[in-house]
Amino acid sequence: MATLLYRLGRFSYRRRGLIALIWIGLLVLFGVGAATLKGPTSSDFSIPGTEAQRAIDLLKDKMPQASADGATARIVIRAPAGHTLVEPGTKASVEEVVGKLRTAPQVGSVVDPYQAQALSQDQRTALAQVTYKVTPVDVKQSSRDALDHAADAGRSAGLTVEMGGSATQGMPEQGAAELIGLAIAAVVLVITLGSLVAAGLPLLNAIIGVAIALSGITAATGLIDMSSMTSTLALMLGLAVAIDYALFITSRYRHELAEGRSGEEAAGRAVGTAGSAVVFAGLTVVIALVGLGVVGIPILTEMGVAAGFSVIVAVLIALSLLPAMLGFAGRRVVGGRIPGLRGGPKPGRTAAGERWARFVVRRPVAVLVVAVAALGALALPALDLRLGMPGEESSSPSSTQYKAYEMVSEGFGPGFNGPLMVVVHGSGDVTRAAGEFSGQLKGMPDVATVTPPVPNQARDTALLTVVPKSGPSTKATEDLVSAIRDKGDALQARTGAEAMVTGQTAIGIDISAKMSGALPPYLALVVGLAFVLLMLVFRSVLVPLKATLGFLLTVAATFGAVVAVFQKGWGASLIGVDTTGPIMSLMPIFMIGVVFGLAMDYQVFLVTRMREEYVHGAAPKDAVVAGFRHGARVVAAAAVIMMAVFAGFISDDQSMIKLMGFALAAGVFFDAFVVRMTVVPAVMALFGKVAWWLPRWLDRLLPSVDVEGEKLRHHLGDDHDSDGDHDGDGDRDGDGGSRRPVTSGAGAGGRDGGSAGAPGLPGVPGPSSGS
Repeated sequence: MATLLYRLGRFSYRRRGLIALIWIGLLVLFGVGAATLKGPTSSDFSIPGTEAQRAIDLLKDKMPQASADGATARIVIRAPAGHTLVEPGTKASVEEVVGKLRTAPQVGSVVDPYQAQALSQDQRTALAQVTYKVTPVDVKQSSRDALDHAADAGRSAGLTVEMGGSATQGMPEQGAAELIGLAIAAVVLVITLGSLVAAGLPLLNAIIGVAIALSGITAATGLIDMSSMTSTLALMLGLAVAIDYALFITSRYRHELAEGRSGEEAAGRAVGTAGSAVVFAGLTVVIALVGLGVVGIPILTEMGVAAGFSVIVAVLIALSLLPAMLGFAGRRVVGGRIPGLRGGPKPGRTAAGERWARFVVRRPVAVLVVAVAALGALALPALDLRLGMPGEESSSPSSTQYKAYEMVSEGFGPGFNGPLMVVVHGSGDVTRAAGEFSGQLKGMPDVATVTPPVPNQARDTALLTVVPKSGPSTKATEDLVSAIRDKGDALQARTGAEAMVTGQTAIGIDISAKMSGALPPYLALVVGLAFVLLMLVFRSVLVPLKATLGFLLTVAATFGAVVAVFQKGWGASLIGVDTTGPIMSLMPIFMIGVVFGLAMDYQVFLVTRMREEYVHGAAPKDAVVAGFRHGARVVAAAAVIMMAVFAGFISDDQSMIKLMGFALAAGVFFDAFVVRMTVVPAVMALFGKVAWWLPRWLDRLLPSVDVEGEKLRHHLGDDHDSDGDHDGDGDRDGDGGSRRPVTSGAGAGGRDGGSAGAPGLPGVPGPSSGS
């Protein structure tokens, strides 16, 4: 693989005009596709095969007039202080609002609050329910505008009018989150590389890659239903990995120039070595993301595939467009230094990464105990993890959805924000069974009210509404749904009629149950995949075992931090979290998939260098130190960039995006700085030579993937002048000089994209720094 990538790097550098033209053409092509094929996105969640979904499918067939999967809107109207909604003036204003709702486009039915007696006890608050003929994804903007127009009629009369429901959820707009992440990434790149040109290339690669990926995803919305969160999560991940992958290759390219090689040869070697690690790291991310499809939840599959697509684009651009850009930049990549920024340690000073590694290998037991204990303490809140589907109570406090939720809770009770739909179905007349079941439900302690059963024309299906006393995302409502289903089983045993619970609240509960059940097998799949892939790369049993156990520590600590902030509310106000509740059901599995891939990035870029030094004769502890000498600075910068991009999304108004941003930023921090840069060197120092043990029979069975580029190194013959035509394409480097042999010290450095090189260049300590 390294040899093939070496040739690709040289070709892209040499034919940089053609490569740039191809990528510009792809950007235009995907942009046109997005503009012409763009379709609406959905904020709905559903899982085929669950009871809630089966009930909705049944209602579509037996009671289509109920529009069970149709969009809904709740219009909450409140009279001014000192007035009620039964006064002639205010009542006329409410009826005007209801009248405008009835004539709004796509509306199927409107429940008049006076006819339905949907007035609060103090008669100051009214609730009008609007049901649409179409699903939430098909609600047009003109229909939402009509809602606003109706609300404005009431507001102009002095009433307070707020709206909630699935029909009010438009397509989320991208805010400043990605700009914040890019700005911080730019600062980190400039500090790390010490050059504006070198820092600009990873950013330019990321912008082009993300633009292509998002355009492709946007075009896909015109062909398939897609979640409104999909593009945001693909953007979040695409930005982070695109910058990181370009950083690793650019850093290695600068090292190769420092060795005296020509630009073309340096590009080939950078792509052949650091690029090999990029391919492996990107592959692990993509596999983990696409593997989300095994859970069987459509929205999770969409999110995984879309984010995986953005990672694939990031890898392809790093391997082809980046070397072409390096060709355009020439030696300016190592020039144009910013005063006061060297992009690396000063000559004669030991790098911070090396000093830290020496400290860890001298005291491995103490460091390991402290690190593991700290992660364990952070993981403790995860014991109280409760999954759910946060609703409008988790919206921004300034949004109309949140205000409507609060008004309903105050005027009627929190349960009115999430009524349950109960469907009674049988082969014959079910009206008697439905009436009996309705009476049973009224006597349940957490039930506020139950509507009379409404049968269909065939009388084989009846629909009734149950309003809980507790809110839709509470444990009490979850227990109520479970209790109703238990009573439904008893009803079926007595009468043969089946009772099923559905509605958005029940769907959320079923999603949470499905996700909880899918979490252990998916975690086992990811951990097993990590072990096999790392065993291929490092030719060791204990290194993959240590890496996967470290990943589990990262996951546990991240879950603990998320529960502490978003569920328990510890320090929630510091990041703008105004309301707490259950953790979004999709977060744990998605976070595992993403963090797994990123963890493999840091593992590969750090530990491959350690293995290389050990294979070339370094003592185990010296190999650990050497790995940090050449890779820690770039890996630390990559992790900070990842954290910056993810943390930028914490400012998003959507609670789910805010949660994802926080979880991924915390996961990267724990894995990069605590696990990979603290636990890993401590364990490697303790294991010594045993860390690299692999049974001979297993060594013969495992294929060689050459992530380090060792075969490429022998192919190029680093022990003699490499002016010749090494790749067989008839082209000569033309660097016109001979170089010293490459050894296992700093001169051979950077198999992981590290920054070793010659004195006088930004970010590269001299060759005398080898161990």
